[in-house]
Amino acid sequence: MALALAAAAVWAARDVPAQIGGRAGGARRTRVESSPQFAGGKFRNTVPATEVVAASVPRLAVAAATGREARRPRLPVPLVTAAPGGDADGLHITWYGHSSALIEIEGRRVLLDPVWSDRCSPSRLAGPRRLHEPPVPLRELPPIDAVLISHDHYDHLDMVTIQNLADLQAARFLVPLGVGAHLERWGVPAGRIVELDWNERATVGGIEFVATPARHFSGRGLTRDETLWASWVINGPNRKVFYSGDTGYFPGFAEIGAEHGPFDATLVQIGAYGEDWPDIHMTPEDGVATHVDVRGGLMIPVHWATFNLALHDWAEPADRTWREAKARDVKLAVPRPGERVDVDNPPSVDGWWQQIV
Repeated sequence: MALALAAAAVWAARDVPAQIGGRAGGARRTRVESSPQFAGGKFRNTVPATEVVAASVPRLAVAAATGREARRPRLPVPLVTAAPGGDADGLHITWYGHSSALIEIEGRRVLLDPVWSDRCSPSRLAGPRRLHEPPVPLRELPPIDAVLISHDHYDHLDMVTIQNLADLQAARFLVPLGVGAHLERWGVPAGRIVELDWNERATVGGIEFVATPARHFSGRGLTRDETLWASWVINGPNRKVFYSGDTGYFPGFAEIGAEHGPFDATLVQIGAYGEDWPDIHMTPEDGVATHVDVRGGLMIPVHWATFNLALHDWAEPADRTWREAKARDVKLAVPRPGERVDVDNPPSVDGWWQQIV
């Protein structure tokens, strides 16, 4: 038995160096170092973000060992299998769980932060494990025009998913500065990678993408902040969507709204928050404020329900977002994983998550 476990551990660890990804070199490194966001060997936020202090670690460890049941749903998360398609002039959003989502915008399809692996970790044996299956197999996704990545953390950039998408799809990959080194190491052709600094633009399939600021950090191994993080503006000929990525709340969202808004829909991070890291992940109330700041129409909350990454109860992000949206008269949709939302005719919020806790 011990020998079998050791063999399994070796097998599971064989991909860890590749999972960590690549480091920018050559022309990519020159471009990274030329960025206004890069100074002193690392990317920096416009508003500094305080990291978790060492003194908090013991307290967090104790807290993590208690209340575990509340951080998981009591019943299975209800999944929906919805076929993309329909009105080519419309705007539809399918949330697959966590921050993975499909945007169908005026006949084009954009996939956000796809993570289909069982764990968001460099290891197959350790790290946060999915609380529900992906609603649809990766191979059953329709033709994708663009894959959009917000930053390089494991719950947003998954090596195996990226490699499979590169084989299954002809899509271009749009990423913040430096992240392209990961994709190239994993076999994505350089010609399919579009790497942008904040406020840079690229057009793919008639859709304009703008990398906009966020307040976060990056890193997959021992190094930190050598790749950029971003929120994204997605501009179709007539429709607009904003994706927050992972971020703390900051004044930059009002600036994004003034320059790029209003938006028909927003996908905003509402989960995995805590009092010890208020600057890098938003609370639900911050998420609603961000939606208002960018001048959003329909808000779809993301970054919750799929992985247990914080100490709050599983349903708390959705509950708090629902209450705050009501208080601020924000139009909200909280889809089940896999549910396709027609932005112009969204479903009413039925509190489905409260029925499984």
